Amino acid sequence: MRIRDYLADGRPSCSFEFFPPKTPAGVDALFRTVADLQPLAPSFVSVTYGAGGSTRDLTIDLVTRIKRDSGIEAMAHLTCVGHSRDELAAILTRLAGAGIENVLALRGDPPRGTTTFVRHPDGFGYGSELAAFIKAKYPFCLGGACYPEVHIECGDAARDLANLVAKIQAGVDFLITQLFFDNDAYFAFVERARAAGVDLPIIPGIMPVTNVAQIERFTSLCGATIPAALQARLAACPDEDAVVATGIAWAIEQCRELLDRGAPGVHFYTLNKSTATAAIVRNLRDQLGVPAGVH
Repeated sequence: MRIRDYLADGRPSCSFEFFPPKTPAGVDALFRTVADLQPLAPSFVSVTYGAGGSTRDLTIDLVTRIKRDSGIEAMAHLTCVGHSRDELAAILTRLAGAGIENVLALRGDPPRGTTTFVRHPDGFGYGSELAAFIKAKYPFCLGGACYPEVHIECGDAARDLANLVAKIQAGVDFLITQLFFDNDAYFAFVERARAAGVDLPIIPGIMPVTNVAQIERFTSLCGATIPAALQARLAACPDEDAVVATGIAWAIEQCRELLDRGAPGVHFYTLNKSTATAAIVRNLRDQLGVPAGVH
């Protein structure tokens, strides 16, 4: 199933993002998470791609196995980092051969220990270039990333929006946002994008807060902000359980408003865990069409 076809039906999507674990035990734990979330009938799931292709084989294996064994549509992330055109073509050919129909085309982050993205001499430097390369040679449905609070390396909203338009011109079919906690940022971004002629579905990316230090680190890396109201709620939490409950409650409020105001779905950054995400989705069953009997 191509994700663009699902979104064209007008049904709100519900999707989960996973990352390739570093150990066999982590892989086993991931598939327990997939099994826990499967009854919620996700529209699709995605699997991230390590910087410089460090998880290339595992990403391909995971998306293949998830789709084959669970029947859930699985999208592979793919980045430009450290890859030549021939290497990218080989990866895409493997994905197509495994029956994968959806790819999220990304520039990617610099490899661990570095701070600057370096274009491969026979590769690409932008997600739009990768998208154009894929679209010219393969029948994949393509997703792209977007940034309600502006890409941290860009810093200029107008230039960031121009970069987004370039991705769409390259052939991207739908968009998923960077994580955010302030819905006003999302709706203002969508308004700017529509004014620039962007008419693709823009799926909001949601990361439930389960650990304060962790979310502060993530937001500092990606440029997202933590609203003062959420900071105050988290500061008042007496223990970790209260933090998790607060994060779930905030995400439920956030998702309800997003869906009520026309967002095409929600994409959860799960960190390979099911508890918080499942609690949120169950609370949104009326808006997301979660099957009856799922508790």
